[in-house]
Order: sequence, then C-alpha cells, then structure tokens
Amino acid sequence: MPNVKYVSLIILLALLVGTWAWAVSAWTSDIPMSDWVALGFGGVFTLVVGCGLIGLMFYSSRHGYDDDAFRKRRPK
Repeated sequence: MPNVKYVSLIILLALLVGTWAWAVSAWTSDIPMSDWVALGFGGVFTLVVGCGLIGLMFYSSRHGYDDDAFRKRRPK
C-alpha cells in the first residue's frame, strides 16, 4: 500500500498543474473590450469602497464614536 503522504502530494500537484494550465489558457484567450471595461470599473469600485470604509473607521475612531464599545469590552 503506498504511503498516504505521497498519494496526497501527487494529487495536489496534479491539481496545481491542471489549475495552472487552465489559468494560462484563460489568460492567453482573447478578452473582449467590454470585459476589460467591467474589470476596470470593478477594480475602481472596490478601491473606492475600501478607502471609504477605512476613512470611516479612522473618522469614528478620532471622534470618539468607538469609546463606548471599547469601554464595554475592556475590564476595569
């Protein structure tokens, strides 16, 4: 009976090679311009939402909105 470590390693390597081959074939395929535009808008939207949420976190922290929640968590 083969060692379980080697069998699982071979299976994982086969999955890795298959995934890599699929990614290379997808990357080299022709992508329509509408998909590139959608990808760009999605990236920009993600950055705007992330920056907005981080900004709100800093704003609430600096203006004392988090003080009550912090006091309730920390024992005196």
